[in-house]
Amino acid sequence: MRKIGIILSVMLVTLITANLAFAAEGAVYMQNYGIVLAILGAAIAVFVAGFGSCIGIGIAGQAANGLLGEDPERFGSLLVFVALPGTQGIYGFIGAFMVIQKLQFMATPLTSISIEAGWAILFASIPVGLGGLVSAIHQGKVCAAGVAMSAKQPEAAMKGVIYAAMVETYSIFGLLATIMLLNGVQL
Repeated sequence: MRKIGIILSVMLVTLITANLAFAAEGAVYMQNYGIVLAILGAAIAVFVAGFGSCIGIGIAGQAANGLLGEDPERFGSLLVFVALPGTQGIYGFIGAFMVIQKLQFMATPLTSISIEAGWAILFASIPVGLGGLVSAIHQGKVCAAGVAMSAKQPEAAMKGVIYAAMVETYSIFGLLATIMLLNGVQL
């Protein structure tokens, strides 16, 4: 939880610093401020969800490596446990891709959007980022417990996968919330 607090603090300081920097520069830079906020939202979606996936994969991977040291033949069945927390990073990437698509960066990019729209896009990106961060970490813990359970009862490994998939539901809700919020933003 301390790491999550540090990440949120860094995000808040970054937002405040960017806001002060653009306000100090005056109206010349303010025309691009909405785009900067929107891109920051896309970066938050990818970075925060990806950070959670890294932690979750690390937790599950440590447990799986411990079991592989005793039984190397179990690699295939343990791979599912290790890979599951990585999906939240994919959801963060999808959220960022939706922002990029909204800003039309794949065709002729928008040169400016309103500051209000920039803030709306930034805040719309937060559910997938934070949902991915928290659920990936907890999914990694559930997957590590599934690895431990499958060490004693290999035939019950899929039950552990089902529990881990239940945690994933909430990162999917975060992705859906981001998609719905982004669809509601008027440029």
